[in-house]
Amino acid sequence: MSEPLERAQELFAGFEAALRAELPAGADIFDAHTHLGDDIDGMAGRYDELLAIMDRYGVSRCNVFCLDEPDRHPGFRAGNDRTLEAAGRSNGRLIPYARLDLTEAPIEEAERCLDRGARGIKLHPRAQKFMLDDDRLSPVFAIAAERRVPILIHGGRGLPPIADNLARLVDTYPDAQLIIAHAGIADLSGLAGHFAGKAGVFFDTSVWSPVDLLSFFHLVPPEQILYASDYPYGMQPQSLLISLRSARSAGLGEEQIVELLAGNANRIADSEPPLEPSQPQGADVLAQPMALARIHQYLSMAMPMLFARQQDTFGALGLALNATNERNGHVQELDQIRELLLAARELWRTLPEAEDETEARVVARTTSRLIHLADIVAVTTSA
Repeated sequence: MSEPLERAQELFAGFEAALRAELPAGADIFDAHTHLGDDIDGMAGRYDELLAIMDRYGVSRCNVFCLDEPDRHPGFRAGNDRTLEAAGRSNGRLIPYARLDLTEAPIEEAERCLDRGARGIKLHPRAQKFMLDDDRLSPVFAIAAERRVPILIHGGRGLPPIADNLARLVDTYPDAQLIIAHAGIADLSGLAGHFAGKAGVFFDTSVWSPVDLLSFFHLVPPEQILYASDYPYGMQPQSLLISLRSARSAGLGEEQIVELLAGNANRIADSEPPLEPSQPQGADVLAQPMALARIHQYLSMAMPMLFARQQDTFGALGLALNATNERNGHVQELDQIRELLLAARELWRTLPEAEDETEARVVARTTSRLIHLADIVAVTTSA
């Protein structure tokens, strides 16, 4: 392992220790959104890695489904079979969901998988290129209502407003529980307007930006929120830290955080009725020390270049590093950010030297994890 990668692992270990200190004592963790398999974008989720992460971070159960697999035709059948096989090996720790393609016999595939032990349905309108007014969704919601299994639907980037059409489906099939992934950021105000306070509709926390989560907590009651990582896209310790620190910044109490981490998802998996929603919490204004606001801005500018595997020609990371020199009463947090960004800069510089795609992916992904941790610290450190 190269020296920059070794330094990154040291920093991750330090934040892992901080995470353990911040978790509620004895808290269970249920990850509501994970994948196994190989995506056509090159991302891969592996059974052994996922179980090792669960063991290391005290995650008792996960909802799991396949990625947008190269062998996804016909109808994700092969990927769903692999999901069911993995769940069978896990002694109940992995809760299998059947991924469906509306163009390829979705009801037949749903019935086949549910009969074999699947306990939910996954829909991805961006990847499978359908809109939420598609008539083919009605029988999917109908079978979910009939079998009393949840539907988890992508609600993140790459979508037009989806709230109105999704609300019509929920109103038509009230017995179909719904989990909206990625905090519904594709249409957050619309989705919260329809579903905040509606028992049986949930949102998961798998997003990159803590600003998104702070806005989300202000709109959605904690009883409707499920912790989620989006493994392998989301990794630890940053996935748990962003949910935990954003929840505390929004003012959630310890009991509410315990339910968010596992209780709400356990009730879904165990076919128990959901808690009655209370009220959303958090402020509609984000107050930050100016240096930390500048750091967040510069890191948001840096990430697209890293995603595109380009060097930081604009110098956004350097600007963020310079902002850590301000002594404003948050010395510890600024020093943490500085350590993370120095390591990220050194690792990013090695990207052109990567010998193959696998190495380039490791370098880029590890660099993004360091930047993500820095951004979480910047945004969740209040004025």
